[in-house]
Amino acid sequence: MLSVAAVAIHASQFPGTVRRDLLASLRSRQVNHKFHYDSVKQTQKWLALHQIYSPSRNDADCAATYDRAFMKAVEQIKSKSVHIIGLGCGGGQKDARLLKLLKAGGKEIFYTPCDVSAAMVLVARQTAMSVVPEKKCFPFVCDLASADDLPSTLATRHPSLVTFFGMIPNFEPQEILPKLASLVRPKDFLLFSANLAPGKNYAGGMRKILPQYDNPPTHDWLLTFLFDLGVEHGDGKLNFAIESGGLGLKRVAAQFHFSRRSRIQVESEQFDFRRGESIRLFFSYRYTPALVRKALARHGLAVLDQWITQSEEEGVFLCRRKSNLRQSA
Repeated sequence: MLSVAAVAIHASQFPGTVRRDLLASLRSRQVNHKFHYDSVKQTQKWLALHQIYSPSRNDADCAATYDRAFMKAVEQIKSKSVHIIGLGCGGGQKDARLLKLLKAGGKEIFYTPCDVSAAMVLVARQTAMSVVPEKKCFPFVCDLASADDLPSTLATRHPSLVTFFGMIPNFEPQEILPKLASLVRPKDFLLFSANLAPGKNYAGGMRKILPQYDNPPTHDWLLTFLFDLGVEHGDGKLNFAIESGGLGLKRVAAQFHFSRRSRIQVESEQFDFRRGESIRLFFSYRYTPALVRKALARHGLAVLDQWITQSEEEGVFLCRRKSNLRQSA
């Protein structure tokens, strides 16, 4: 293995753009989620948090649910070659499992690990190296929320399987779903997961999952953003609550409430927070299987199959374009 990794970085993550997005986050008092993965320290804290609380790492049924989805996706792909585009790849563990199955099935495989964090992309690349030849791995750093040319930038010569694991909760659905749909061409598949509110009562399911967010490791990870900017531990408190979001969905939101005056300085820009003010650090939407199907249908995507964990807290969905299904009928 070479001691140098070639990583493509989209303009959405160039320094000037990142600085502009940071200032916009502080002005609006609504932090862009990408700033929680901005440093190696934050990435390591997130990976540790994921190891503790992610059902896919700690729940045997959840891991088996993903494996069933992966096997069905591999069965559906009839082409001799396939390019996995791992959007929000994180550490790349799920993508690597999928790549191994494709390789075992005799497919020629290519992989583009894509994340807003360069550190995450490098971790995913390293994870995939045992399966994918280095010359067929194309690490890519970009901000999915603001990049407007992804269909051309991520276009591949081979049929693609776009993966989107654990990411949809942290985006406004009306903003991310059109972008996601634009990446799925007629011969492509989309395999993505959604965090779900368990049970038949949506509001009750939201209350049940709240402790998965309101815990010390998550507090530590999210507060790193503020503390690295100069906010002090005694300046306020992080609170989690359930609120209504876009398209009639509910989400968990984390607000830092200032209990005393505080100031953040970013170069020449100054942001003053008064006692009683707050800044939203994070939100996470929770869906139901029916709400997933409804949201995807608005953007021309149909669910071919779905796999729901026994806990009903996570689902994996295999999708294609609706137009493609009509042509196949």
